[in-house]
Amino acid sequence: MAETGVVEECSDPSNMAALRAAKNALRANLKKRIAALGEQEKLRQSDVVTRMLMVHPKYQSCQRIAVFLSMPDEIGTEKIIDDIFQKGKACFIPKYQSKSNHMDMVRLATAREIRSLPLTTWNIHQPSEDDEREDALATGGLDLILMPGLGFDKNGNRLGRGKGYYDSFLERCLKHPKGKPYTIALAFKEQVCEEIPVTENDIQINEILYECGFK
Repeated sequence: MAETGVVEECSDPSNMAALRAAKNALRANLKKRIAALGEQEKLRQSDVVTRMLMVHPKYQSCQRIAVFLSMPDEIGTEKIIDDIFQKGKACFIPKYQSKSNHMDMVRLATAREIRSLPLTTWNIHQPSEDDEREDALATGGLDLILMPGLGFDKNGNRLGRGKGYYDSFLERCLKHPKGKPYTIALAFKEQVCEEIPVTENDIQINEILYECGFK
């Protein structure tokens, strides 16, 4: 990917406020774009992206993969998770701490167990607090992270939902002996923007996978 195009300095409070406002305005716009998609169209694009991922060399060669459990406004990941297990790879899913921006990637035993996991306030399944599982960063690290988000640009910049879970997790990955995993965002084509406003501390993703091609 190319280097970041638009990077804002955030030491000045007025710049920080302007950046937050720009991000929030873009989030609102992107939510409207996604909401306008019909269920069949979201399923169609999800199938296209899933097929693209399954023939991707990085996906095929990686053994330890972290994947988000998709919400209705995201590319569906159910078939991807099934494929990870069918290929004998290790599958890790997010475990969020609701009162902070801390997130761990913990190992999923089977694809079927997702339905039995408790629901968070965001209506996402995840292991309970007292459910002890293999933590990716406490063991062998990760080879690949499949990234969610609201918006992405061609320079690898990502706009999340404002909680900072993935940015914080990627910072921790940089300190792991294995280093930063390869990152691929899965997106509807309506989520790809000309520019995403970012700060110099934002970590870029390696690729965006969506119907129109690789970016």
